[in-house]
Amino acid sequence: MKSEKQRKIFIALPVLDEMDYLPELISNIKKQNFKSFELFVCVNQPNEWWLNPEKEIICKNNLLAIELLQKEKQFPITIIDKTSKGKGWEKKKFGVGWARKTIMDKICLKADNNDIILTLDADTKFSENYFNSIIDSFNEKEKIVALSIPYYHNLTGNINADRSILHYEIYMRYFSLNLWRISNPYRFTALGSAIAVPVWTYKTIGGITPRKSGEDFYFLQKLRKYGKIKIWNNEKVFPAARFSDRVFFGTGPAMIKGNNGDWLSYPFYHFSLFDKINTTFDLFSNLYERDIITPMSDFLNTQFRSTNIFKPLRKNFKTRKNFIKACEDKIDGLRILQFLKSSHKTNINNDEKNLIEYFTKFYKNDEIDRLNLNDFSFSKSPISHLNLIRDFLVVEESDIQRKTQII
Repeated sequence: MKSEKQRKIFIALPVLDEMDYLPELISNIKKQNFKSFELFVCVNQPNEWWLNPEKEIICKNNLLAIELLQKEKQFPITIIDKTSKGKGWEKKKFGVGWARKTIMDKICLKADNNDIILTLDADTKFSENYFNSIIDSFNEKEKIVALSIPYYHNLTGNINADRSILHYEIYMRYFSLNLWRISNPYRFTALGSAIAVPVWTYKTIGGITPRKSGEDFYFLQKLRKYGKIKIWNNEKVFPAARFSDRVFFGTGPAMIKGNNGDWLSYPFYHFSLFDKINTTFDLFSNLYERDIITPMSDFLNTQFRSTNIFKPLRKNFKTRKNFIKACEDKIDGLRILQFLKSSHKTNINNDEKNLIEYFTKFYKNDEIDRLNLNDFSFSKSPISHLNLIRDFLVVEESDIQRKTQII
């Protein structure tokens, strides 16, 4: 195994119709101060797209991406061709999740256990010190199984795109800050363009589970159950704010739906629902000894089709510590989101009111006054106003991440 100072970075990059972004990404990679890296790229789409006149242009753009990558000689590139006729995805095996898995599995055949897999998307920007910062994060004394890297969406100048991305990012920051407020184990934000993991960790947990979308969330959740995740890095990534349907859910699809006035999939859950989650998690220690009704009990019994989900855990995990860990693994980030969605159905407030009530409850009057929340509207307030709120939440989340570092 290599010593920490000799670590190498292996970049995992899925590419689908990315010729508008790929040249700048390559330029950013070339500018890195840290030079010990290799790029692994999976250029991909379903094979059947070659037979679809509406999709053929994407297939041809993918071939142009391969040509561009083949011409690059300044650093090592491994190209996985899942786009040429006869080589694309077949049947249900397609999408960004399969692309990431294919790349990361291939990296593991070459990389040493102590090397780092860094996931990127083609539309992501970063500074010349980004790779150095990744190495620095993993070279610190405390052993971590992954790094979840801070992010920030730069505005585009297009009013519709900017309004959509600001709405979506405020939603993500609000969600994250409420999980931070209750110190929940799953208080990370999952972005496929902002995850780094040592090869040994990837192998130990059995790799990433391929999904058409959302593979980054499930991957981080799997990692969090296994060990400690660092959620702070001195450099952040800057994903593009763009309307995109390349994946089934995530930033691009959220922006498309939001631009059409549909934000139902990304509601601002009232802060009191997060308090119910917190109360439930706080009761795990007592549940080791006896049955207790929790604020999540009805939901959990319905979700798991059980009258008492804690009884078998109590039987199988003989120490309080192991029982609590088993509870946290069972009521994970997915179950938390499902609980929020289920409970939100009875909410009578709109998103703006839930956001304002959160600020009123947890922030000082002068901070609230500075945000000028009177008559605030996601659809009508100026872009500058949305950006003011977004940046306020960015600072709040960054301060917490910097102080906590590892979860």
